[in-house]
Amino acid sequence: MFEHFVNLQWKSFFRSSSFGKSLALKIVMICFGLCMIITVVFIGVFLYRILRNIFPQENPMWMLSQFMVYWVLIELFFRYFMQKLPVMDVKPLLSLPIKKSAITHYILGRSGISAYNLMALFLFVPYAVVLLYHDYPILNVGLWLVSVMALVLCINYVNFIVNKSDKALGFIGGLILMLYGLDYFHLLPVREFFGPVFHGLYQYPIMVLAPITLAALAYWINYRHLRNRIFLDASLKTKSKEAKTSNMAWTRRFGDMGTFLQLDLKMIWRNKRTKAQVFISLLFVFYGLIFYAQEIYATMVPMHVFLGIFMTGIFLTNFGQFIPAWDSSYYGMMMSQNIPLRKYLESKASLISVSVVVMFLLTIPYVYFGWNILAINFASALYNLGINIPVILYFGSFNKKRIELDKSPLGNMQGTSATQFLIILPVLGLPILLFTGLYFLISMEVAIATLGLLGVLGFAFKNRLLDRITEQYRIKKYGMLAGFKEKGG
Repeated sequence: MFEHFVNLQWKSFFRSSSFGKSLALKIVMICFGLCMIITVVFIGVFLYRILRNIFPQENPMWMLSQFMVYWVLIELFFRYFMQKLPVMDVKPLLSLPIKKSAITHYILGRSGISAYNLMALFLFVPYAVVLLYHDYPILNVGLWLVSVMALVLCINYVNFIVNKSDKALGFIGGLILMLYGLDYFHLLPVREFFGPVFHGLYQYPIMVLAPITLAALAYWINYRHLRNRIFLDASLKTKSKEAKTSNMAWTRRFGDMGTFLQLDLKMIWRNKRTKAQVFISLLFVFYGLIFYAQEIYATMVPMHVFLGIFMTGIFLTNFGQFIPAWDSSYYGMMMSQNIPLRKYLESKASLISVSVVVMFLLTIPYVYFGWNILAINFASALYNLGINIPVILYFGSFNKKRIELDKSPLGNMQGTSATQFLIILPVLGLPILLFTGLYFLISMEVAIATLGLLGVLGFAFKNRLLDRITEQYRIKKYGMLAGFKEKGG
């Protein structure tokens, strides 16, 4: 039966409309994955030496155990955003003589071999090999590795339990900040308290039973939860919601574009996922305090341009990378009407442009750390306005995954795939490489001026760029419509 499920998933993958993306993009994704694996393996190989150099008087295994509590919490926190819940189109199978338990076990079992779990394997297996090279007991190391992988599976299944709860996310994030604050200000020895617990997994091999039991318990809870909800009539129930109305008559002054602008503003205000993008963007204004306030980053000027592009363009990236998937539930209706596609894209560009300007104004107080930081942020904002907005709109034509905003709030990862992260390469990577090259080859003034000038040129050719992007959307129109019709993608 498992083989049959795998065969169905394989066919679904290759027959999906999103599979028709360019071969070059798939090659880039493969290369990106290989680079990630190589990086993680590299860290695992040299982790022992890194710990030995930082803590020369301590056992590296003991020091790693002290930081394991943060690793568990941070991985659980980031999996909330990054990891998709194990999904499978089970409705056609429910009318067939297939046991629901088999379907449930397959869904949960398939999630156990996800890329996130394999990344932990690539990290800790090389580290375990290095431990054996330094004459650590093979029994202790082997069972410790089993314990760590059991913890990874436990994190995997706990994430599925808490993934739909914003309160759980807030609790985990608050717990990380609280523990780190208590440890940093020496109010409570957090690492010394949890260190023996995780070190016991290595020191006492019998302790391997504890993480295995926790992983099995998390699996069983997920099994009971999922098994009791696999019913054919579950999708027939409808939810009634109170309608919300708001008057945005001021948007009419923008003409035809005002209709789309009003639609976007209502969408952002009425849905938790889009509203969260706004609050997250505002919170990242404080991201610069982490770097500007530390002397070690004072001379790292390329880091400053990263902060400038990132902070002024955070909403551009978070919101823009899902254009037009935000409108996927009614995109087909829009395309069947006599609606100017150019005005639609222009409204998106205008909305993002306002966000870039607002974010730049919020970063002006960072002039306290130097006028060069203000100049870099200003040039970065110009670059985002002139170059990155057309880039993000162009990549939006490759979006074929549906987003249903009424399904779940912040943790909803609908419409997200590795492709979304590839957009970061031209949006962040290109300006940083350009600035860094000019900074070291010529001067910082030339680098700043070039970045700002490119933004001005992009803004000057805005109409031509939007024309080309509009034509790209027309070419990809039917592929997007087919992809947006596929639910659960």
